[in-house]
Amino acid sequence: MAPDISTAGTRVAGAPTAGNPGAGTPIAGPPAAEVPAAPAPYGSRTGADADAGTDTGRNTSTDTGQSAGDTAELTVARKEGAAEAVVALTLRHPAGEPLPCWEPGAHIDLEFDQHLTRQYSLCGDPADRTAWRVAVLREPDGRGGSAHVHDRLAEGDRVRVRGPRNHFPFEPAARHLFIAGGIGITPLLPMAAAAQAAGTDWQLLYGGRSRSSMAFLDELAAYGDRVTVRPQDEYGLLDLDACLGGGPREDTLVYVCGPEPLLAAVEERCAAGRRAGALRTERFHARQPEEPVRAGVFEVVLARSGVTVRVPPDRSVLRAVEEAGVPVLSSCREGTCGTCETDVLEGVPDHRDSLLTAEERAAGDTMMICVSRSCGPRLVLGL
Repeated sequence: MAPDISTAGTRVAGAPTAGNPGAGTPIAGPPAAEVPAAPAPYGSRTGADADAGTDTGRNTSTDTGQSAGDTAELTVARKEGAAEAVVALTLRHPAGEPLPCWEPGAHIDLEFDQHLTRQYSLCGDPADRTAWRVAVLREPDGRGGSAHVHDRLAEGDRVRVRGPRNHFPFEPAARHLFIAGGIGITPLLPMAAAAQAAGTDWQLLYGGRSRSSMAFLDELAAYGDRVTVRPQDEYGLLDLDACLGGGPREDTLVYVCGPEPLLAAVEERCAAGRRAGALRTERFHARQPEEPVRAGVFEVVLARSGVTVRVPPDRSVLRAVEEAGVPVLSSCREGTCGTCETDVLEGVPDHRDSLLTAEERAAGDTMMICVSRSCGPRLVLGL
C-alpha cells in the first residue's frame, strides 16, 4: 500500500463524498536495528484459524477486544526499484519457516521502532508461503515510514512485522472492475491474478503521473487488453465515465484504491447508478468527518481493566486510555488501519473512522478508539 500512510478498507461504500465530480480524476502521485540472536517465532493466531493461519477479516483479541495478528522478525531478502520513487521489499523468515497464509487485499504492519509503524499491502503471490512482497512509495510529506524504507532499510536487515490482516477482501463475482491510482495498484495486483485464475471476466484501469512512476507494468503486461494503462502525462485525467457511466453493471464488483479524489469520483458514479453496494474501496488517508467533534467531556468505562477515564474534546479515547496506563494496540491514529478496533459494550459511539461500513456503524458494537468518540455521556468498552 502507499507508504508512510495508513490503509483502510471500506467493503461497501455509502453515499458519494466530496471530491472531483468531473469525468477525469487526477492521480496523486533510525539506523537498522542489530540482528537478534534468534528469530522471533510466530505466535498462535488470535481470532483466526490457528492451523490455517489465515486472517481474512478484523479479529477481536480475547485480551483487549482489539484487532491483532501474529508478530515476527522477518529478513529483507531483496530490495529493488519497482518504479520511480517506488521500492519493492521481499520479506522472508530468517529460519526459512513458512509465512502465514493471506488472501488478496491483505496488508501487514512494519514496525520500525516503538513509535513508527506503517501498513503496506501485500502484492506478491498468496500461494508463495516462503516470501511476502510489499511496495513502498517515497512520500516527501509523509510521517517517516517511507523515508526509513528508502534510505535506511537494506537487504539483510530484519524488520518486525505484524499481520497479515484484511479489511479489503477479494470477493467472488461474475465480473470485476479494478481501478488503481498510483501506488494503489498494490492490493489490486493479487486480486487481478485471482480473477484471472478463477476464469472470471475482469478489467483493470490503472492511472499514474507518468509511465515511469507506475509500478509493476511489466507484470501487468502479461494480461493483455484486460489492463488499460493511462499515465496522466500521456492521456490526461482518467475517464471514469467510460467504464462507470450510469454505474457498474449488475453483475460487477468494483474495487478501487488510490488517492482520495479518485475514490470520491468512483463513489459518486456508483451511487448515481444506484450501485453503491457494488463498490469496495481502500483509502490511504482518513476521510474528513462531516460533523465537528461534540463539545463536552464524556466518560469511558474500561470493563476488563476496572478503570474509568474522562475524555475531553481535545483528547482521543485512545490517548485517554493510554494515559490511564491501560495498554492498547494502535498504529495509524487516524481511523484507517483498524488496529485499535475495540468492542463497545454499552453506549452509542460517534463513528469518525474511514473503515467501518454503514452496517457496522449502525450496529454500534465496535469502534476505532483513535478517532471515534461518544454520542452520549458514557461508553463502556471491552478493554
